[in-house]
Amino acid sequence: MRAPTERQPAPETSDRILDAAEALFVEHGFEATTMRMITSRADANIAAVNYHFGSKDALIQEVFKRRLTELNRRRLAKLDRLEAEAKGAPLKPSRIVEAFFGTALEMAADTEHGGHTFMRLLGRTYTEPNGFVRQFLAEEYAEAVERFLTALYRALPDVPREEILWRFHFMMGAMSYAIAGTDALQLFAGKFDDAAPERLLPRLMSFLLGGLRAPLPGQGVPGENGKGAPTRP
Repeated sequence: MRAPTERQPAPETSDRILDAAEALFVEHGFEATTMRMITSRADANIAAVNYHFGSKDALIQEVFKRRLTELNRRRLAKLDRLEAEAKGAPLKPSRIVEAFFGTALEMAADTEHGGHTFMRLLGRTYTEPNGFVRQFLAEEYAEAVERFLTALYRALPDVPREEILWRFHFMMGAMSYAIAGTDALQLFAGKFDDAAPERLLPRLMSFLLGGLRAPLPGQGVPGENGKGAPTRP
C-alpha cells in the first residue's frame, strides 16, 4: 500500500498577492496593472488586498521590501566581511563591485524562489519613470549605497569622487538593463537562445569591472599616441 503523498501547505493569501503583483508589474508595469488583475491571478479578493496592504502604493512597497531588504542585507554582510579581513586597509575596488553587483546578479539567477522575477522588476523600474517608486527605492538603498560608495572613495583616493559617482551610476544602469531581460537585445540580434540567467553573472561582472578600470576622461586611451594610463582597481 502506497503511503499518502504529503501535501505542501498552500501559500498564505498575502504571499499569493505579492507573487501575483510582482509578476504582473514585470509584464505590464505599475500603472497598467490593476487591482482586479492582481486579485484574479492571486485567487483573492479586493477585501484581502485592503486587509493585508491597505492600498496599491503600499502593496508596491511590500513587493520591493520583501526582497530588497534581504538583498541589501547580503550586500552589507559581504562588505562587512571584506572590511574585517582587510583590517583597516582599503579594499580592492573589484571586490567592492563584486559584493554590490555580484550579489544582485546572484539573486537574478535564482529562478526557483522568485529572485529572477524580482530582479527583472527592479531592472524595469530603473528604465521606466515612476516618481513614487524611485523615491521609495532611494530611501531603501540609502544605507547600502552610502557604505559602498565610501568604500570606493577609500579604494580610489586619486579618482575624483564625481567620477566614481558617474561610474557607479553607469554600472547601475548596465546591471538594470541586463537583468530586465533580453527583449531589447532581440530587436537587433533576432532570435536569442543564450539567455540563461546563470550566465549573466560572469558576463556582466566582466563588463562592469572593465568600465571601472577605464582611463579617466581626458587621459586618452592606453597605448594611443603614448598617452594615458588606465585606473587599475
